[in-house]
Amino acid sequence: MTREELQQYLVTTFPELTFPEIASKILNTECPRDKMHDIAEKIVADPALHLDFLFCLTAIDWPEFLEVIYHLRSSDLEHEVVFRVKTDGRESAEVDTVCDIWRTAEFHEREVFDLFGVKFRNHPDLRRILLEDDRIGYPLRKDYVDDINIIEL
Repeated sequence: MTREELQQYLVTTFPELTFPEIASKILNTECPRDKMHDIAEKIVADPALHLDFLFCLTAIDWPEFLEVIYHLRSSDLEHEVVFRVKTDGRESAEVDTVCDIWRTAEFHEREVFDLFGVKFRNHPDLRRILLEDDRIGYPLRKDYVDDINIIEL
């Protein structure tokens, strides 16, 4: 499927998705936070999409909210889509886990939790993966202050 065909198929199948104007070779779509898990189940099972490979899961720190970014690929159809999910604010940053759909998400979600503070509801083992358990704060947030390793831009 071409990028345009893929977008048209997604628009028809999932009318709740929107498509921001982002200069990228990969199709980007914004998904409502409360719909991501349901849509994820469908895009893996749908033979026209078969987005069976989550190859990257990260987050972006915006002034008003955090955004979780899912990079997905179909291993047999060879198309890719980026799903973007905005959290409800910065202090209550939560989304549903997708590690029951893509096993690779389990460690990616732990990393995003550790470095950005996004909580993944229903994750089987949501705990720090890189930093010490008693570490305070989330180093990849723009408002993070590190008094030991003082780096300011």
